[in-house]
Amino acid sequence: MKNIIYWFLAVVITISAAIYQRSTGPTYPMRAEVNVNGEVYRIKLVRSLGLDERPSVRLAIFDETASAKLFYKRFRTDDPYMETDFIFGMDEMKGFFAAVPPQPPAGKLQYYIEITDSGGTQTLFREAPVVIRFKGAVPGWALTPHILLMFFAMLFSTAAGLMAAFGNESQRRYGIVTLVLLLAGGMILGPVVQYYAFGEFWTGVPFGWDLTDNKTLVSVLFWVLAVVMNYRRKKPAYTIIAAAVLLLVYSIPHSMFGSELDFATGEIKQAMLPFISTM
Repeated sequence: MKNIIYWFLAVVITISAAIYQRSTGPTYPMRAEVNVNGEVYRIKLVRSLGLDERPSVRLAIFDETASAKLFYKRFRTDDPYMETDFIFGMDEMKGFFAAVPPQPPAGKLQYYIEITDSGGTQTLFREAPVVIRFKGAVPGWALTPHILLMFFAMLFSTAAGLMAAFGNESQRRYGIVTLVLLLAGGMILGPVVQYYAFGEFWTGVPFGWDLTDNKTLVSVLFWVLAVVMNYRRKKPAYTIIAAAVLLLVYSIPHSMFGSELDFATGEIKQAMLPFISTM
């Protein structure tokens, strides 16, 4: 019965952490509300585009009497803003669409929007532009198992931590499973996904400060220590610490301090600020 409780709590904690991570971070859609002709629309503005995706910004606004313009330029450059109109579309998704020029992997565009209705023109995000990061297409054979392995690593880690906290001997076995999943999902498939997306296998220490790579490395090191210390006799404190560390790093928004193309040099570097800067 206790094992069922451990696993139930582990599932709840893992799913909660995954939802939190999914809803935060600099590449997940920015949510906003906009009033158009008296009706409030909840829109999601794109902040990440694969080079195999439709290169456009969508406004989920369904009032065809309104109009909108998109102003965009390359991120962290002195380029002037370019202007393009939103076109109302009725294809696979209804709403307004504005095309943007695709950038190389890790290249970024910043943009803001003007919407005109019967009440006049309103400007959104002019002072704090939304930023799109482009990435290469990642094949499903690499991305899907990477996501699944990292999810189950978090699940087994949490279960092991809970068992260690209550003196359950199974924490040692599940700690080993956690380490294997982390190594496979984070240290093998993680670099493969990174390579397809941004052309680099590893941009963490000692080659850079990519937060996603570095937090994976920290998690693996803590779990290596936990497994080694529990090898001959149980030392649950190490398992509890490793599980807490993985939960902490798992909750850090994905892609913070991520890869960014320097348009001046053509080199890919790690962004030093997780928030949007205006130029």
